[in-house]
Amino acid sequence: MVTIGEELDKAVQDAFTRPIPKSAGAQMRYLVKAHQHSTRRVAELLGISQHTVERYVKNQIKTPRPQLADRLEREVRTRWQPQIRAKAKQTAATTAGIMIDVQGRFGYTAAPGSTDDARVRHLTLALPPRHAARLFQAQASGADEDDLRLCPDCVAVTYCPGCTEGTPPQRDPPSRWGGALD
Repeated sequence: MVTIGEELDKAVQDAFTRPIPKSAGAQMRYLVKAHQHSTRRVAELLGISQHTVERYVKNQIKTPRPQLADRLEREVRTRWQPQIRAKAKQTAATTAGIMIDVQGRFGYTAAPGSTDDARVRHLTLALPPRHAARLFQAQASGADEDDLRLCPDCVAVTYCPGCTEGTPPQRDPPSRWGGALD
């Protein structure tokens, strides 16, 4: 399942002007450069030996293990083009908003099994700038995925204009909408 944090990162990554490095050697060289040319820091970050990092930098090893390849790509992606990333977040938070694709549990409070019963729905939403700013701010302050999920009014108000902002939808009666993001 795609998380809200991943969707926020994906929305920012659409603004990248260059693709991330493809080969393991190029990715490793980028990380070493990003960490002030310290192979020791990169080794600690990836959970491998410093000698292994040096061998990737020299292209003596070309194909990493699948787990290392995933970690390597994830670490490069989180550090890639920081100025463009910051500019994209600023634009999304002030003028453009963002498009996210999440799953949410929405529905009327009704008898179990009825068509109005709350169920998981796949949502593709254009969040306005004020909501994008709140989510980016929460993510920057270190909010984990559970904290981002507990901010359902950002998504609920966009999905259900009848919901009022500031009073997130509840799952229990007498509220009209159920609204926790899954």
